[in-house]
Amino acid sequence: MEKKGILIVVSGFSGAGKGTIMKELLKRYDNYALSVSATTRKPRPGEEEGKEYFFKTTDEFEKMIAKDELIEYAKYVDNYYGTPRIYVEEQLKAGRDVILEIEIQGALKVKEKFPDTLLLFVTPPTIPELKKRLVNRGTETMDVIEYRLNRAKEEAKGMDRYDYLIINDELNTCVEEVHRIIQGEHRRSFRNQEFIENMKRELKGE
Repeated sequence: MEKKGILIVVSGFSGAGKGTIMKELLKRYDNYALSVSATTRKPRPGEEEGKEYFFKTTDEFEKMIAKDELIEYAKYVDNYYGTPRIYVEEQLKAGRDVILEIEIQGALKVKEKFPDTLLLFVTPPTIPELKKRLVNRGTETMDVIEYRLNRAKEEAKGMDRYDYLIINDELNTCVEEVHRIIQGEHRRSFRNQEFIENMKRELKGE
């Protein structure tokens, strides 16, 4: 029986360490694929087509929307961002588990379209720890940090819509936990209907 990949959506507060967990997961295990988003924003220095993003014109992006070629999309500060369907479907078919790192609104849209999606929410152990991590980044002003913390209040309202909470306290433990959850998910009975039907047929002596 060929193994089909699982679609996994990872969201979480800014500063919770989502990106670091995903990078580590991809480094340690070769069965994961990180979905590459399409965007209409201009490439930043060092960004490559198909690696960080698929760069599109507004016209190209709107054609993708019209043709239903995106799993989800949103507009932030005059630019579109979205997840191309074809890349995700190819990877899943090849048996790889595809990870999408997106905001809550996008995550819930994906779950609506693909009910089998596994939703993971990454959070630090406490809010003071979240604030500390944002400050320690040293890349943002206090105004931006306050904005991110206010946004976290909104995001927290959607936490209970996720299948699992990933508490990122110690990175190594956290990465192993995410891997275990995803592997366990492959054993869920609803993901193995073909196998179950086969067993039943064989028991009937067919």
